[in-house]
Order: sequence, then C-alpha cells, then structure tokens
Amino acid sequence: MPTETQPLLPSTGANARASTLRFNFLQSSRHLLLGSWLNALLVAVPLAFVADALDWSAAARFATSFLAIVPLAKLLGDSTEQLSMKMGQTLGGLLNATFGNAVELIVAIAALLQNELRLVQTSLLGSVLSNLLLVLGMSFFAAGFYYSESTFQATAAQASSSLMTLACITLILPAAYHASSSDAPLTLFAPDSAPDPPTKDLHALLALSRGTAIILLLTYFAYLFFQLRTHAALFEAEASDEEEVAAMDPYSAGAWLLIITVVTAFAADILVGSIDETAQQLQIPKRFIGLILLPLVGNAAEHVTSVWMACKGKMELTIGVAVGSSIQIAAGMIPILVILAWPLHKDLTLFFANFETIVLFVSVMLVNLLLQDGRANYMEGLLLIALYLVIALSYIVA
Repeated sequence: MPTETQPLLPSTGANARASTLRFNFLQSSRHLLLGSWLNALLVAVPLAFVADALDWSAAARFATSFLAIVPLAKLLGDSTEQLSMKMGQTLGGLLNATFGNAVELIVAIAALLQNELRLVQTSLLGSVLSNLLLVLGMSFFAAGFYYSESTFQATAAQASSSLMTLACITLILPAAYHASSSDAPLTLFAPDSAPDPPTKDLHALLALSRGTAIILLLTYFAYLFFQLRTHAALFEAEASDEEEVAAMDPYSAGAWLLIITVVTAFAADILVGSIDETAQQLQIPKRFIGLILLPLVGNAAEHVTSVWMACKGKMELTIGVAVGSSIQIAAGMIPILVILAWPLHKDLTLFFANFETIVLFVSVMLVNLLLQDGRANYMEGLLLIALYLVIALSYIVA
C-alpha cells in the first residue's frame, strides 16, 4: 500500500530480493491492474473521455471524471510504492513525497490553467484538512479498537507539526495584511476577493505571497534533508518481521507511473471544467466541492493505508501519511503553485478567505495539542473527526 513521505527502511532483505526482478511488463501490469477490486472503477476513465467528447451534461462529466480519478489515485500510489522499493531510503522517500500528492497537484494545475484560482485554494486547503483531521482522526479511532493507547515518536511528530504551524502562519499573514490595509468591512466568507482582491493591495499581496512562497519552499527542502538524512532515525518505524517484496520491476513501474499521470491529468481537466455548471445544476456550494469532495477522491487510497497501519500498531507510518502529506501540500505544493502562476500571469496569492484561515489555524492547533505527548487513543481520534464534520457542515450551509 502507498504511504506518503514514509522514510523507507534500509535496503536489506526485501529490497535485495526485489533487485532480482527482471523486466516483465505483462506480469507487472497484471499485478497493478488486477490487484484490487477498486480498479473496477477504471471503466469510468473511458466514459469520462466519451462524456467530454460528446458534450454530455456537466453533471455526467463531473460524475464520470470524479469516479475515474479514484482508481487512478490508487494506481498512482501503488506504482510509486513499487518503484520506491528499488531506490533506497533517501531517493525512495523523495519519490513518495513527490508523487504521494500527485492527484491533488494535477487537479490544482488544471484549475490554475483554467483560471479557477479559488478552486486551487479550496482543493489544496481541503487536502490539508482531510489529512490532518479526517485521516489522522480515523486512524486514531480505528487503532483504539486494538490498543487502549498507541505511542509514536514525539520528537519527530513535534518537528512535523512545527513546520505545519509555520505553513499555517504564512497563510494567515496575507489575510491579516489585507484586513489591516483594506477599508472594506471584515467578512468571514470572501469568495469574490480571495485570492486576488480587486484593490490597490493586490500588488503588495503578490509580492508578499511570492517572497513567502520561496522562503517556505526552501524551508520544506531543509525539512526533507532533516527527515531523510540527518535525523532519519527519528522518522523510521520499528523493524518488522514482515518483508516487503516488490511485485513489479522498476521499468514497468516507471512506465505505468508516467501513463497514469498523463491519464489523470486529462481526467482532472474534465473534472475541473465541469465543476461550475455542476454546482449550479445540483445546487451544491462550489466551496464544498473543492474543500470536501475533491480531497476525498485524491486521498482515498492514503486514507485506507493510514487506518490499516494504525490498526497494526505502526503509528509512525500513520503520522507520516497524515501529517507528512499535509506538510507536502502546505509547505511544498501551495508555494510551488504560487511560483508557477507568476510566469503564467495568474494572480494567485497566499491570501485565503478569513474563514479559511481560521479553520486552518484551529485545525493545526488541535493536532499540535494531540501530538505533543507522543500518545494517541480513540477519544483523540473522535475529537479530530468531530472538528472535520463541523467544518464540512459550515461549508454546506455557507
């Protein structure tokens, strides 16, 4: 199963056996495509392309592309995991970090190219909240059925949550700057102003956001060096008797990784292009689609992985999936998109709506409080799930 930002164990045992695999595209493809019942949803992939080519209704295009991305996300994670088994701890960890959130990045880039700047923001923020609250909460809650109390490396968890706090602060500062320099009344939901307010502050917000994005991205690279090199032992799970053997040769895994990424990009383009009409036809708030529905699709496979690892007592891996994925998005992907929008002349800033910055702040604060003691139980998981449900409800009624 795929795990995002999981530092891989040293190349012994399973990796030694995996290195004996020879190129066999047919056998590798059979393992990848027939390895899960979830792959039955791949039938939605050609349906999505047909729906777009024949100009079906927006709801049909949204539904088919939505369902298509679910198995594509799983296949992307599976092929990434198989490829990373051959690359050792450092390169394997970087590969998981790069492709672990590939679906979210692809959807965000598709939205950016279509000038859906609000969708870029809400989908990425939704992924952060989904991992921090729903994934981590369900993992803690599920582990409570097997262990009265689970433990994990408090030092590593605090280092991760501290970087998450920094990323949260960098998203609050642009909103605070805009609120202090604008004469407009303060509002919680500001879909028409964020992320590019039609005011004299836009130029300053762009400069602030782009400079902050560069600093935050450099900090994230330093964190990767800290996690994968200098302090890797803090993030490693305990040694297990279970050996992981690569079932795909690296060339086939790499080829499938490229194929799935391209197909996902086309499916994401169809999905993003149908959201506006779908929201109007079905009377679903667009913010709810971006913040809740899209992250659930992109993170479906990782959700299952995190919960399964927690039930097996591998809480370090669960923290790596949930908190590590949130860090990748908040400190890596969001700054990259702000920088990418610069030469494209898209006014994407780090200025989120006031309500969104409040939601992110309270979520990060709750997670920090629960991680600081290095222990978890089902009640802490229930608290995280409850906050996520309240946030989802607020976006339904807003």
